[in-house]
Amino acid sequence: MPKPPDQESPEEQKRSFWLQFGRYSQLAFTLPAATIAGWFLGSLLDRWLHTSWISIVGLLLGIAAGLIELLRTVSRDMR
Repeated sequence: MPKPPDQESPEEQKRSFWLQFGRYSQLAFTLPAATIAGWFLGSLLDRWLHTSWISIVGLLLGIAAGLIELLRTVSRDMR
């Protein structure tokens, strides 16, 4: 069972801070990377299938995937 934050040693608080910092800084890369990957895959499918709308769908799916990962990370830390 985890200790309350006021009973943790300074070393444990420091480690906890860096752990949270790492998790949240990961989001700074995950959200844009998912968006760009969705757009890129949609663009490739557009070229292959000679259409012009799949890149928009890929972009929206990439944004949704990034937001889902954001919500999963935040909800995991809220427990």
